[in-house]
Amino acid sequence: MTRAHADGQASAERPLTRIQQKNRQTILDAALDVFSQHGFRGATLDQIAEVAGLSKPNLLYYFPSKESIHVELLSTLMDTWLAPLHALDAGGDPVAEVLAYVRRKLELSRDYPRESRLFANEILQGAPRIMEALEGELKTLVDEKAELLRRWSEAGRIADLPPHHLIFSIWALTQHYADFDVQVRAVLGPGHDPYTEAQDFLDTLFAKLLAP
Repeated sequence: MTRAHADGQASAERPLTRIQQKNRQTILDAALDVFSQHGFRGATLDQIAEVAGLSKPNLLYYFPSKESIHVELLSTLMDTWLAPLHALDAGGDPVAEVLAYVRRKLELSRDYPRESRLFANEILQGAPRIMEALEGELKTLVDEKAELLRRWSEAGRIADLPPHHLIFSIWALTQHYADFDVQVRAVLGPGHDPYTEAQDFLDTLFAKLLAP
């Protein structure tokens, strides 16, 4: 075990100072930039250290490997990504609840584009570092909300649609604006706000799609 690795483990076992917390967050922010641009395979610790403005040994004090940084980012991202679906309320109006979910997902794409690209890169590589979460926490939540959508459909409160694919379509139509931001802006040209326009369109699309 290297000295940096040992020190990193020791630091994880005791509360971090304010400076250590700041440095740790600086590393994560830098890594998010690097991973979202180059993917896991293309990113290096040297690149992350350079963007963070820290030496490589200093970086290794906080994280023992590139993979440990990546896993930390993905773990935090998964919590953020699942929050809008958790908020789908069985006691609310079905159409209003689904439209609110669409809006929350679009807001995530607007506010967290780097995180969206990080997630997309991981999925494109076969999700080697988050497959357990996909098959566990994510699948459990999606199945639960799909069952809620099915009950709403059977009660005649929304259209009869395959619930899992309804959720998939929301993911595709919202995350596209983060993952393909350059393409969207190039096609729309100057003077357009992609997210405002997308929100108006998606509200209309899903309101018509969900109408019983």
